[in-house]
Amino acid sequence: MKHFLSFLKSKVFLIQLGLALVAVVLICFLALKWLKGSTNHGEFVEVPDFSKMSVMEMRKAVEEEGLRFQVLDSSNYNPEYPRFSILEQDPPAGNKVKSNRKIYFTVNPSGYKQVTVPDIIQVTQRNATSMLRAVGLDVQRVTYIDELGKDMVYRMKYKGKYLKPGDKLPKTSKIELICGNGTIPGSARVQADSN
Repeated sequence: MKHFLSFLKSKVFLIQLGLALVAVVLICFLALKWLKGSTNHGEFVEVPDFSKMSVMEMRKAVEEEGLRFQVLDSSNYNPEYPRFSILEQDPPAGNKVKSNRKIYFTVNPSGYKQVTVPDIIQVTQRNATSMLRAVGLDVQRVTYIDELGKDMVYRMKYKGKYLKPGDKLPKTSKIELICGNGTIPGSARVQADSN
């Protein structure tokens, strides 16, 4: 034990300890320098605003900035943006990111998604309107025909063509409802003949 304590106080040990500390500091300094250079420490790219760009324009802009991208599934159609244009991006425009960072994009689809026309035949006009709105369709106008059921839906049309329940239409389409006016078909003609 006495020899060990005298060794710790010796000049040789103190020199070895000093050299070891210098080596550790030098290795740490070099490692930090290397990390700073390889991770582009302090070097950032400002994320451009890609909104309303087409996918092709976005690809070119992303590559010019030294970034990467991934297109997420298209979301709901937004008529205020061109078809197949960028709706959203993450991170948002103006953020500072490292080069080679991946930017995530949401693209505007080509149009509204298709919805199924509900079965509104023999349903009141008021309930039919609510059922259509619930699936994303709307009533453009109501036409009345001679049928006993007042305000009862007998047929429906889209752009002049008759529809059946279960048909598919783009969301936000406007439908014409053909409803009864509360008179028996042919009753007006019978009264006219009897006079």
